[in-house]
Amino acid sequence: MKPTSIALALLAATASAHADPLEGKRSSAEILAASASEDWRALDPENTLYIALERGRVVVMLSPVLAQDHVAQIKALAREGFYDGLSFYRVIDGFVAQGGDLFETRDVKTAAKTLSAEFDERAPEGLGFTALPDADGYAPEVGFAASLPTGYDAASGRAWHLHCAGAIAMARDEGRDTAGTEFYITLQPQRYLDRNLSVFGRVVEGMEHIQALRRVAPAETPEGDLGETILSVRVAADLPASARAPLEILRTDAEIFQEYAESRRNRPEAFFYRRPNHVDVCQLPIPVRRREAS
Repeated sequence: MKPTSIALALLAATASAHADPLEGKRSSAEILAASASEDWRALDPENTLYIALERGRVVVMLSPVLAQDHVAQIKALAREGFYDGLSFYRVIDGFVAQGGDLFETRDVKTAAKTLSAEFDERAPEGLGFTALPDADGYAPEVGFAASLPTGYDAASGRAWHLHCAGAIAMARDEGRDTAGTEFYITLQPQRYLDRNLSVFGRVVEGMEHIQALRRVAPAETPEGDLGETILSVRVAADLPASARAPLEILRTDAEIFQEYAESRRNRPEAFFYRRPNHVDVCQLPIPVRRREAS
């Protein structure tokens, strides 16, 4: 090889040794660091659920816009103390963690015995749907409503929350209107369940505790239940302010969200050699942070 050829080969090797950043584009971390207080929304205590486990506390943000009967049901059950001392009796690796009254030993007091399905609904006024431009295999459009992953069908005007990781929904029997007390949390995205069960919120803190639950199948007898105990389920509004988690979530209706989504669609950092110009709705985590003390 001629000296000139060697020099060109070395130059090419050097050039390919580093990816190029996207000039003028901020990383998601830089975008969030520069965000303003109005870009964030404090979790509403009346629509926040705390699941206490021996491992720690799981914080669930309930939907303020969709599946309102299911939201009301889980809050009524929490206020009854229905779940206290029950277990996550069905935990399937890569699928869901399901909890509740497996052996139907408890009476429902103020909550409904069964619920009408809210698989999808006529989009309410004030839904505030922020669509993503990316194609989706399960819905005509996907995006976020009230910072929760949401599907939307403009032709029918119907909307629903998605089975991304951390989604909380009510389990049911084969009949569509048979959900009542048993709930599950998805360990990984389960989008094929969309519009087949009613999603009414999502875990926003403590998902590591759900992921770490002992993998178990439903027991045949109460004595054989090896599921980890649910110490309590509470509505945050029912606890003293000092006992609440001071969390706030990035507003998906804020202008900064569009830049944040783009930073996940095409990562601008020099680490990335390939940028797909695509983001999956379930791979677009909505940031949650501890609110600074005033």
